[in-house]
Amino acid sequence: MQSVNECFYKVKTDCFKYISSQETKREKFKNKDQMIRFFLIPVCFWISQKAKKKDPLIVGLAGGQGTGKTTISSIISLILKKYFKLNVFKISIDDFYKTRVERKLLSKNKHPLLMTRGVPGTHDINMMLNFFKKIKVKKFKSLKLPKFNKAIDDRCKKRLWYKIKSKPDVVILEGWCVGAKPQKISQLKKSINSLERVHDQNFIWRKFVNFQLKTKYKKLFRQLDGVLYLKAKNFDLLKKWRLKQEKKLWLKAKYKKNLKIMSQEEVINFMQTYQRITEQMFKDAPKYSSIIMNLNRNHQIQKIKFN
Repeated sequence: MQSVNECFYKVKTDCFKYISSQETKREKFKNKDQMIRFFLIPVCFWISQKAKKKDPLIVGLAGGQGTGKTTISSIISLILKKYFKLNVFKISIDDFYKTRVERKLLSKNKHPLLMTRGVPGTHDINMMLNFFKKIKVKKFKSLKLPKFNKAIDDRCKKRLWYKIKSKPDVVILEGWCVGAKPQKISQLKKSINSLERVHDQNFIWRKFVNFQLKTKYKKLFRQLDGVLYLKAKNFDLLKKWRLKQEKKLWLKAKYKKNLKIMSQEEVINFMQTYQRITEQMFKDAPKYSSIIMNLNRNHQIQKIKFN
């Protein structure tokens, strides 16, 4: 406990400063000191111990839409850098989305729903595998990695891409489907929402996405040394939290032109593309994850379990 307390007092100023930057006048983080001290610092101690045996340690952070993956991974990264003096690189699986042009082609050749970013099959897996390969070599060379702009639904220009100048000790890959497992074919036949019933009557989209999890994504997730999972109570809560996120995005970008900010109806339809895998992860992820962080209805970490 002494080490946890020592860590907390060394990182709390920086952590609170970051949290403050994410708050709005209407929405404030509650019990932030408890979240950091009792949940996130123990996670960081676990990561730091694992990092001694791996070069680098690659950790996945998964959770449904709106669970706070970006915020949690940013605080974890900050603590690992500040207290444990580790070189941490954090990136989202979202940054590896295929371009709009690539998804347009995919939607023509496979299924129209694949124009919508998000599901397995809409990421550049080869680029991610190449990234993992390059950070594992002894003679590390600087890297540039893509950065995705959700407001324009496309990659940023290359001059804005992430730059990694030195070999990281820890890599955090966060994303809603990180670690996801495929379903049985029999499970795919039953539609779970209106989007599947109307737009995927022949199960073509479902089968394509599921096949990606069986093949390319399975190979990708094998690169992970552990998975942290943010578990919400149900899918309805995720829709509520995701709508809040979109409102924040709209407020930040409302004076800019040509932005692809979604309406409430569009967000709900968008969430339906995530529903099948998300609900399957509610069941599967607690079994294979290294750490499960259970979220309450107020969007706070309620308890944590180390497997």
